[in-house]
Amino acid sequence: MKILSLFTKAPQHQRFKYNPRFYDPAKEELKEREDRIKSEMERERGQVRQDSSEYRSRIAGSFHAARKRSKPESDTSATVIRLSILLFLTVLIVAYLEWGRDAFYLLFLFVPFYFYLKFKRK
Repeated sequence: MKILSLFTKAPQHQRFKYNPRFYDPAKEELKEREDRIKSEMERERGQVRQDSSEYRSRIAGSFHAARKRSKPESDTSATVIRLSILLFLTVLIVAYLEWGRDAFYLLFLFVPFYFYLKFKRK
């Protein structure tokens, strides 16, 4: 048994590496003050600095604007074709109930007309 264990890798314990972070309020305040002064100086020069809050508001505005743009506008030709198909199917069902199987010959007249409308060049 010992010979087999020489060629296999023995399981090791799971290591956890922890890097502690220290919070220095004075250093944090100094960094915020430097950032504020830099942004004021850039505003005086006329340069616009990208702030994270401005960035978030632009993203939210973009989604709102895209939602307004993405409203589907009804295409009149597609509506007419749908309406004609629905009307034809209704007439076909009524004709089948009235005349039986002979009504399905209407289908052979409608299918070429439908494909003509569907694939005609604009």
